Amino acid sequence: MNKALFIEAVAKRLGGDHPSKTAALRAATEAVDAVLDTITRTVTEGGNVSITGFGTFEAVDRAARRARNPQTGDKVRVKATRVPRFRPGQGFKDLVSGAKKLPKTGPTVRKAPKGSITGGRSNMPAPAGSPRARREAAALRAEAKAKAVRAPRKAGAR
Repeated sequence: MNKALFIEAVAKRLGGDHPSKTAALRAATEAVDAVLDTITRTVTEGGNVSITGFGTFEAVDRAARRARNPQTGDKVRVKATRVPRFRPGQGFKDLVSGAKKLPKTGPTVRKAPKGSITGGRSNMPAPAGSPRARREAAALRAEAKAKAVRAPRKAGAR
């Protein structure tokens, strides 16, 4: 499936039998382009994009190495580089391997819970003073307190 067929499939899922097919195609094109652009920009900037049940897009560093030119058999030096990588999620692996069956209808990847954009905890810091920020600060304090090593008592001290 190429990008054009992918956009048509997305338009069909979004618009169904919408009277205005061009509007559905336009919306699907914008949606696919926005998703791909966001993934590309995030990974290029050094971040990663994790989609629960589907997989993770990330950038990894590849070390310098020596390779072999297949035509001449000569050893060639290959510089260190940064490359994109996709690691499939467990749900996607299970569907491809046949451990789970594809649902006849509906999405194959779990949807985010209602009222949640990310489906869970955001990587973004909580706004200062918000309940989430206070909970996170309290959890960090408790973790630091648990890890703190007490100095040994001096002999004879009470």
